[in-house]
Amino acid sequence: MVDLNMKVVEPRKLTPESRFKFRCHPGISCFTECCGKTTIILTPYDILRLKNRLNMKAKDFLAQYTRMELHDKSGLPMMIMDMPRFEHHCPFVKPVTGCTVYKDRPATCRYYPIGQGSLITESGLDEFYFYVREAHCRGYEEQDEWTVATWRLDQGVDKYDEMNRDWKLMMLRRAENGGPVTDERGNKLFAMVLYDLDQFRNFVFKSRFLTVFHVEDDVKERIWDDDEELLKFGYQYLKSALNIEDTLEVKQPLGPGPGATTMTF
Repeated sequence: MVDLNMKVVEPRKLTPESRFKFRCHPGISCFTECCGKTTIILTPYDILRLKNRLNMKAKDFLAQYTRMELHDKSGLPMMIMDMPRFEHHCPFVKPVTGCTVYKDRPATCRYYPIGQGSLITESGLDEFYFYVREAHCRGYEEQDEWTVATWRLDQGVDKYDEMNRDWKLMMLRRAENGGPVTDERGNKLFAMVLYDLDQFRNFVFKSRFLTVFHVEDDVKERIWDDDEELLKFGYQYLKSALNIEDTLEVKQPLGPGPGATTMTF
């Protein structure tokens, strides 16, 4: 189970209009301390942005910077920034200049010092906010004033939330019996589709995938070289593969097993 250190969470639900004062800058005494003393769960869109920023293949990025753990509700795999491998420091942060991947930093880093939580309700995904107050952080002593809404706008999180919403919905699911959503093979498929887009693209175009599923020509064009479009397509595929929703038209039966997980990848 991932240790999220809930002691630093202020138990108060915030609204977009909730106000707070905060500023982080190189001149502050705690600069970059928050970048190592935390657990960063990397979403699929985080990984997409970082691996492209670093000009790396997804599998190489995952091998070099992450570890995998299973979500405590769904049992689905999550990728964690492997801070212990780097002496409990973010490998992308320098002590003086700060974040070297700032324009492509993960959603968790963008939101800080605001935390974001998610719940599944009858009407869908309910996302809410809360304060993260760590003892070392001096940012709250600064005078720049924000609302949660203006902070989100300033930090550019809308795109991240949009691209991660389906992932959150899958992560928060449980099987009908209350257990894991899928088995080991299904978890392997889930990780490949959402975290290793390079392998997923090969899976789509170099396996039997396009003979099994009907995919429009314009969709094929978009996912051929656009990772964001491929990630969106991956969500649609997983909804079918994990029996969440019929999102792809099947041309021919797949045979025994949990949907398309019977194909070789």
